[in-house]
Amino acid sequence: MISSAIRKCFPVAARVVADKAEEINKLNVFPVPDGDTGTNMSLTLATVVHEVESLPDSASMEDVAKAITHGSLMGARGNSGVITSQILRGVAEGLVPVKSEHATPVDVAIALRNGVAVAFKAVRKPVEGTILTVLRDISAKADHLAKNRDMTVDDMLEQIVVEAYESVARTPDLLPVLKENGVVDSGAYGLATFIEGFVNAYLGRSDELTDFNPTIGASDAKGSVADVVDIEINDDWTGSEFRYCTEFLFHADSPHFDEEACLRYFSSMGDCELLVGSNPDFKCHVHTNRPDRVIRHMLHRGQVFNVFVHNMDLEAQERTEGIRADKQADAAQRKGLGFVAVAAGSGEADILSSLGVDVVVSGGQTMNPSTADILTAIESCNADEVVVLPNNGNIRMAAEAAASACENTRVYVVPTRTVLQGFAAMFAANTEGTGEENAEVMSDAITEVRDGEVTTAVRDSQAADGSPIHAGDVMGIEGDAITVVGSDVAAVTLELIDRMQEAEEGDTLTILAGEDLSDEAFESIQGLIEEHQPDLEIDAHRGEQPLYPIIFSIE
Repeated sequence: MISSAIRKCFPVAARVVADKAEEINKLNVFPVPDGDTGTNMSLTLATVVHEVESLPDSASMEDVAKAITHGSLMGARGNSGVITSQILRGVAEGLVPVKSEHATPVDVAIALRNGVAVAFKAVRKPVEGTILTVLRDISAKADHLAKNRDMTVDDMLEQIVVEAYESVARTPDLLPVLKENGVVDSGAYGLATFIEGFVNAYLGRSDELTDFNPTIGASDAKGSVADVVDIEINDDWTGSEFRYCTEFLFHADSPHFDEEACLRYFSSMGDCELLVGSNPDFKCHVHTNRPDRVIRHMLHRGQVFNVFVHNMDLEAQERTEGIRADKQADAAQRKGLGFVAVAAGSGEADILSSLGVDVVVSGGQTMNPSTADILTAIESCNADEVVVLPNNGNIRMAAEAAASACENTRVYVVPTRTVLQGFAAMFAANTEGTGEENAEVMSDAITEVRDGEVTTAVRDSQAADGSPIHAGDVMGIEGDAITVVGSDVAAVTLELIDRMQEAEEGDTLTILAGEDLSDEAFESIQGLIEEHQPDLEIDAHRGEQPLYPIIFSIE
């Protein structure tokens, strides 16, 4: 049932926003830089979660929509929270008419369209480059996708996540104050974060956003957001002439309460005026210098409760001081040279860290990290120069794209094809040298490394000499060529090492066990190698890489 999906996914998405609240707060410069957007959105969503989780298991989509509407109205905090409440209300109510067990792409498009209608109706003066812009953009995307008869809901949701982040990245081009401060819109980013968390849960992925493995499009879209986020200190609070964010719940005494007259009064007293709900229960919000007059005015027309008055001037100063402190701390900790490397297994990651790699990115042959993942790792180094080791030919382009996207860090990509080349590169690194010097020395070092890999064929193919390979065969790979085929990991490993030693004798063998190879089997393989190659010094470790029970290098 649709109601079940909403109840399962909403708490996950709300938790993701809560985890990102401080990050969202720091982006907050519009309509005033008071740094509370993430907090307000999180508090609003938390109230909805409480209402939804209180429903019985048999609750219908209509019941869920009512809970979302009531919870978001009662818990809406701040300008962003009130607008978020209306987006949630509109989308939830748009799903109520759906009679089938699962929503279709058309149903999703209609629900988002209703969200646009309700949210834009609540805001008297919509501004481009805000949360409303992102909402409208994803709704338009959904309308377009719904015209494709082959479109599935899963595919649509994936593409909506991409569109949300791409729309967020465009917000500085639509709202000058964002570009002036080097940020995207905080509310827009909060909405995209919520959508991603919701889709993540709906598609059965990890509950945690940090483990979310989105499509390349979504990753690149998030990367484009990161490109335009460089939070600046804002000492000039010029976003509004009004000091107090005033919000409260209101219960009207009269069934003929005049909503338009109320909004006109709010606008005469300040800006960012909002009045949402339906008679007799409303949520009121206005930025004003006289919250006392606003509250007194409403007391003559009904009951006022749950009053919050925030001094946005003081909040803006706190935001500025916090950002300044963060920047000073970053500057104090910033170093000259950092290293980023990709690893497929936990053992590989541990070895790289022990060799001096600052940030290890999880990835490998079948789970290539995105440009955004590598870009985030580069930035996490907090260094003037960073050397990146992709450790896989398929990851090199993403690493180079991340390098070109960095504006404040000089990045050098050493073209390592395997993690063992990465080890050799780090052995040659000099942390006191420059990035350029290290890139040159490390690139030279990897030319001395000869790699071998042992894995199992998943489909029929052929070896370098043309002999057939069948699915399930064990393959020994030297460089990019399959040179040994057999049925046993130990035998194939041994033959591959013998062949490589015959071609060019080396002194040291570094060998890593994969996650599916037991310690006993690994020790047995080492014993066989010692018998066949007594002059070869063996350096054995657990790499825990997937799919490849053995990888090794000879130097």
